[in-house]
Amino acid sequence: MSIEAFDRVHLDGTGIDRITEDEVVAVVRDALSRGHGGRIITPNIDILRRAAADPRVRRHLDDADLIVADGMPLIWASRLGGAPLPERVAGSSLIWTLSEGLGRDARSVFVIGGTPAPRVITPDGPGRRTTALTAPTAELPLTPRTTALTGPTAEPPFGPRTTASPEPTAEPPFGPRSAALTGPTAETPFGPRSAALTEPTAETPVAGERAAVLGVGAERGVSAGSVRVREVRASGAVRAAARLVAASPGLRIAGTISPPFGFEQDETTYAAFCAQVTAARPDLVFVGLGFPKQEYVIERLRRDLPATWFVGCGAAVNFVAGDVHRAPRWMQRTGLEWAHRLGTEPRRLARRYLRDDAPYALRLLARARRRARRA
Repeated sequence: MSIEAFDRVHLDGTGIDRITEDEVVAVVRDALSRGHGGRIITPNIDILRRAAADPRVRRHLDDADLIVADGMPLIWASRLGGAPLPERVAGSSLIWTLSEGLGRDARSVFVIGGTPAPRVITPDGPGRRTTALTAPTAELPLTPRTTALTGPTAEPPFGPRTTASPEPTAEPPFGPRSAALTGPTAETPFGPRSAALTEPTAETPVAGERAAVLGVGAERGVSAGSVRVREVRASGAVRAAARLVAASPGLRIAGTISPPFGFEQDETTYAAFCAQVTAARPDLVFVGLGFPKQEYVIERLRRDLPATWFVGCGAAVNFVAGDVHRAPRWMQRTGLEWAHRLGTEPRRLARRYLRDDAPYALRLLARARRRARRA
């Protein structure tokens, strides 16, 4: 099925493909089988409004191979205009259906986004505060049958029946005070059937209050003078990937990254981030960093991965990881998902939704009706 087979419905200067979610999955699978990459963008009212006024936003839409409507107001406008789009195709839904479709072909995905794994610094002694820090951005690839890895960069296993592998018999370099921390304290995304993880507790002297970084995943600790650093949870990308693997037989995870806020502002960090994704050679990359940051990231990664598909999926990684809850289905179907999001993040979204997007949506619907009457 070729992309050219679908007509586009034009809404305020943006052409949106008249395509269903199942057809999107079919197009991507067919293109991958022929060695062709691509880019999917899922505009909602906010993106459509910004594209009408900002050439930089318009550039991302012009570069996309598939543009699908993520928002019921776009569906309503197409119906009022006499050229109805078949259905809403949301990025938060595509992350599941594309993963399931690629799993049938034993293909791989890379997950970017979600909450970075926290580390907690706990100073020894009474009356001191505990401070949360950001964990490393680099994470390991995972597959449904991955066994537990050890060492500073190891990630927890990602299959519901995975058991922990023992530590190497060689004595670790941390001295005689090293001890094992057993699974009950380790938080994992696998539910009640998860096997216990065994992680090392390493101790090493560090000058001042700087502690060594151990990795992301199950709980483990490091003591450094009066400070103890404790890894308490896997990152959002790791937990999302684990759930995608569990729901999509045959799917392979090429890698995961939950970058810290502002990572793109440091060129060394940004280049290392891109190099990690490029080296994994995934078939598809979910980039959940929010618009338009995720689109700039996709633009940069596409240069080195021409045979890979990319989806800017916004909050979808957080949804899959379970850190943010989607609106009930009845709110999604009736176009009220924005109200649910507004209720969960009022400070961040009130101005955008109420002052900017709502008036624009009303104008878009009114223009669509006038065009239909003139026709």
